Amino acid sequence: MTHALRFTEQDLRRLAGARSFERGLGYLSGVSRLEIGYETITATVDGSDAYEVELTEDEDGGLTGWCDCPYGQDGNFCKHCVAVGLTVLSQADSVPQQRSAAASRTRLLDGWLESRTREELLALVREQLAGDRDLRRRLELRAAAAGEDTGVVRERVLSLLDTRPFARYGYVEYADAHAYGRQATEAVTALRALTSSGRAAEAVEVAREALRALGRTYGEIDDSDGLIGEVATGLAEAHLEACRTARPDPVETAEWLVPYLLGEANDATDIDLFDYRDVLGDPGLARARVLVVAAWRANPKGWAEKYLMERLLKADGGNVDALVEVHAADLAPDGRTHLVIAGELEAAGRAGEALEWAERGLRETVSEWGPDSDLVAFVCERYQRADRLADVVAVRRDLLRARPSLAAYQHVRTAAHAAGTWEGSERVDALEVLKAAAPPKSDLWYGGSVLVDALMDDDDLQAAWQAAADGYADQRQWLALADRIRDRQPADALGVYLRWIEPLRKQTGDSTYERLAELLLGARACHRALDTGAEFAAYLAALRADQKRKRKLMAILDQHGL
Repeated sequence: MTHALRFTEQDLRRLAGARSFERGLGYLSGVSRLEIGYETITATVDGSDAYEVELTEDEDGGLTGWCDCPYGQDGNFCKHCVAVGLTVLSQADSVPQQRSAAASRTRLLDGWLESRTREELLALVREQLAGDRDLRRRLELRAAAAGEDTGVVRERVLSLLDTRPFARYGYVEYADAHAYGRQATEAVTALRALTSSGRAAEAVEVAREALRALGRTYGEIDDSDGLIGEVATGLAEAHLEACRTARPDPVETAEWLVPYLLGEANDATDIDLFDYRDVLGDPGLARARVLVVAAWRANPKGWAEKYLMERLLKADGGNVDALVEVHAADLAPDGRTHLVIAGELEAAGRAGEALEWAERGLRETVSEWGPDSDLVAFVCERYQRADRLADVVAVRRDLLRARPSLAAYQHVRTAAHAAGTWEGSERVDALEVLKAAAPPKSDLWYGGSVLVDALMDDDDLQAAWQAAADGYADQRQWLALADRIRDRQPADALGVYLRWIEPLRKQTGDSTYERLAELLLGARACHRALDTGAEFAAYLAALRADQKRKRKLMAILDQHGL
């Protein structure tokens, strides 16, 4: 076991970001009460207030930080964490000795406690209870769990899961979620104590109420760190442990479990029906099947109902026809469900039926975005395997006509190249589709035509230039064309750059100035190709004289050598 530090200054900079890291340098003198343990480092940092900081290392060298300043409570590795981390790094040589000393103090304390009499330990605990209300509450709960009064345990468990004391505006915000999570964790401890004390049957009932209580409020908590999710998982595990110990009636358990799994409360716990296989046994599972099937038939489009039906069918050996029936009852408009069915059928060795379902998905798509891309790929790949290349082209052509885009054009081109038909009529037809789909020239301000992009993608720059000249290009496309042709047609490209430089003279802002510099660089390259460098120098001098009050622009032009 190593006692050396496992993080570096680079780790602090990466976690905090440049801004917080630099600010952290100003708080080094404010670090006090530094304690370096084996995995945890704690300290106080004086800033606008005194903030408590805790850094935690893991065995793999990972580092996390927590601070109770407002920025730190939002989950950020703040400047105070940086200050503590840098302070510790400055003492790196002595860290092994400090950690050894901390371990020695722990052993010394353990030895001293073990040497105390029962009366002395009781007096010590009572002294702590008098000054720590949270500790008293936790121990009272454990005492109730070990005693006879289940009603007290139930009341305390539900109060520990009550979000109202932490919900300022009807919602537990991130800054309060940690405190709530620490409190709610005690409910898990109490349930396990109830089971270990020989009262597992009572723990089953209390755990059910606890699961429902947390499920009702989970959506009202900012659980960005997943702490409340861990509490929910702990409650589910405590319930399962109690069931395995108490062995409640399996049919009755199934009648509680299935409705719970179908309800929203399970969003927090994500319990799986088959976690309870040994608790339910054959009678309970049989009853669960009846309940799940009935729920699905009543609501075949319900996500939870479909999921449970699928789990049951696959657990029973995967009746493919039954699975198809489940999925076919709720077909997605983009064909994704058709693809799921096709996958199940193909896995069962029924490739012909799988392709039929996938083809049906293409035909039945009603989504405005078209069929699912994975569905299209599935069909085209099966056609390719069968050497049905013309059918691949037909699918891709239909999609281009339905929703013209550069990606759809590229797919047609790839398929037609494979089929040997691209250089014939296929390319001409595809370009005609894009030309017909081009927006009115008055609307090109909002985006250029796919036609120009497709011609540039084909590297047919002459045709792209002509399409742009015919009014099918927007500013982005004109400038992209100018960049592509300036070595061969510098005069044409120069006209484009100069046209778009002019409106930028009247605009301000860093992004505008950077764009202006880029265009000037393009114009300079054209003049050099035309051997008219003196003309560009005169143009640039006039522009600088006209824009000289824009000091940031002058600085950016200087940076670019303009």
